[in-house]
Amino acid sequence: MVHIKNSSLTILLSALIFVSCRSVPVTGRNQLNIIPASTMLSMSAQEYDTFLQSNPKSNDQANTALVQKVGQRIQGAVERYMTQVGAADQLSGYKWEFNLVQSDQVNAWCMPGGKVVFYTGILPITQNETGIAVVMGHEVAHAIAEHGNERMSQGLIAQFGAIALSEVIKNKPEQTQALYMTAFGLGAQFGAILPFSRLQESEADHLGLIFMAMAGYDPNAAVSFWERMAANKGGQAPPEFMSTHPSDQTRIAKIREALPEAMRYYKP
Repeated sequence: MVHIKNSSLTILLSALIFVSCRSVPVTGRNQLNIIPASTMLSMSAQEYDTFLQSNPKSNDQANTALVQKVGQRIQGAVERYMTQVGAADQLSGYKWEFNLVQSDQVNAWCMPGGKVVFYTGILPITQNETGIAVVMGHEVAHAIAEHGNERMSQGLIAQFGAIALSEVIKNKPEQTQALYMTAFGLGAQFGAILPFSRLQESEADHLGLIFMAMAGYDPNAAVSFWERMAANKGGQAPPEFMSTHPSDQTRIAKIREALPEAMRYYKP
């Protein structure tokens, strides 16, 4: 193993951060993404197919169709928005999919490339088409803001330092896959990365409101959805500083603050 002096490593990582920064849509926050989009899309397609092979799709045709309908409307809104802000090229390689999976988990997610999964367990809380749009907009926003790339980039630097990315992917496939799964919420560490996770959640809320509004769904419905989510938790939530998500009160307050902006995009 080649050992690099701390000063040299600092300079190298500083240069890496400088050349790999991009801005998050809407918020304009600079983020570090060192993984090529093509690599993220390839890993996403593979992991998505693997997931669907081992997790049964729902037989509920009505709700499956509803999830797909909402997904397609959100997709159209995203494509219009990214074109308006001059970032349509960031959707290059996207192959959107929307699937409803049979599971009691109250969850949904979107991988890079528009690979979306809703669990049937979240439907009693979404309640209707607009509730699904709240969740769809939020999860798709994570992908559009490249939060997975950002989290995985942070993990790569934390674990492997200045080792070339190509070498990590080629020679450490298990660790790379583990980082990928962690980046998409299947694992979390209590440490410096968590504030970014909370910030990412707030960014996804903000951007998701705009996407659902552009898709023709009233963004005001986000408040009642997150209130239902809070009521569904049961028991005592952990302190906010120990959570990757904002507290319910913080989240709802920030959503209320963002609603006037989102309503400017709303055309029922």
